Amino acid sequence: MRSFTHAVYCSFLAVAFTQAMPALGADAEVEALSLESAPEVAPEAARNTKFFIEGAIGNASQRYLPDSRNIGRGSLDFSHSASLAPGFRAIISDRLDHVHPRDAGADETVNSLREAYLSWQPESENTVLEFGRINLRYGPGYGYNPTDFFRDGSLRVVTTADPFALRENRLGSVMLRAQSLWTNGSLSVAFSPKLADRPNPDGWSLDLGSTNNRDRALIALGTQFSQRISSQVLVYKENGRSPTLGANLTALLSDAAVAHMEWSRGSEPDLLSRALAFPVSATTRNRFVSGITYTTRSKLSVTAEYQYNGFGLNQSDWAALGLAPQTQLTYLREALRLQELAPQQAYLIYVTQKSLLFKDLDLTAYLRLNPGDESRLAWIELRHHWPSFDLTLQLQQNIGNPTSEFGILPDRRVIQVLGAYYF
Repeated sequence: MRSFTHAVYCSFLAVAFTQAMPALGADAEVEALSLESAPEVAPEAARNTKFFIEGAIGNASQRYLPDSRNIGRGSLDFSHSASLAPGFRAIISDRLDHVHPRDAGADETVNSLREAYLSWQPESENTVLEFGRINLRYGPGYGYNPTDFFRDGSLRVVTTADPFALRENRLGSVMLRAQSLWTNGSLSVAFSPKLADRPNPDGWSLDLGSTNNRDRALIALGTQFSQRISSQVLVYKENGRSPTLGANLTALLSDAAVAHMEWSRGSEPDLLSRALAFPVSATTRNRFVSGITYTTRSKLSVTAEYQYNGFGLNQSDWAALGLAPQTQLTYLREALRLQELAPQQAYLIYVTQKSLLFKDLDLTAYLRLNPGDESRLAWIELRHHWPSFDLTLQLQQNIGNPTSEFGILPDRRVIQVLGAYYF
């Protein structure tokens, strides 16, 4: 608890210090205050129909085997929204991935019905009703979102290390949601019922057991206090557990700097007990994220983020598992399935550079650091845009000693080339 309190205190000091800095960069857009997770944006994203084909080939060097392995993927990505009648809209979003080699226990071809729902907003009314599979994404954090309560179990297949793309490609949950909108505020109430008992590994399944395996409800109140400060307060409840409280805050500190904070507090078993199915009682702990994004006139954007998960393993507990590497891997797999932060503390540096060297070449990169064992995950992407085609080079490096978070992973280095054609 002391480390968490110290981290929160340091984060607020950092925000106060940045507030005092003069504006040195380009004007920031008001959209920077958005408290929902930012999705990956495809060309011509404003169209009602988006469809692209993506192919990838690459190679992964193995940590425990002398030979590397070739990897490949083909993907179809489709989304469409249509007006059915005045006030009625239908939204569908689907992705089909063929991955080679396949993950253990999974099919090579996996279909993910991300969203399929109906929306009704009466004319001249500020009320919206939605029903179906909806992908709720909450929280301004870049690499970890404590208030993104519907994230667990929603990834059918992992095709990238980019956290924004992972958020975009996951499954939504079947739910009924009502929203009331007013000037500078909104209130959202969502109920997601239990529809299945357990996940379905079949590649063509709707997999309701991953997203709707228990009754869940969420209330979110959003307020924009000014053009510079936005916040959300959330209350989440699932069957068998006490309510979890969450809050978000995004502040435009200057024309070039934006700060974000995200916090939740709830009672549940710790992550290791969940991974190993230990019958332990719930404990009440915090999750927290704080970060600052600075954007220059040259379109360079740098985000520094601190992440804390009170339910994750601290360094001494992780080291105690060093004699059982398979248990460590089981723990990391469960953290990935839940999209949780595996260590108790971590740091993230996320960088984007638009128009690198020339207009249509973009750079995206991030470094995730576990300060407990000093292991690191480095990921970089160079993407060239043409009117209907993207060509991308991606490199991922997992760095650390053999028992560290990233040093224990089977793939030491992954490099791949991707091509995407947009219709």
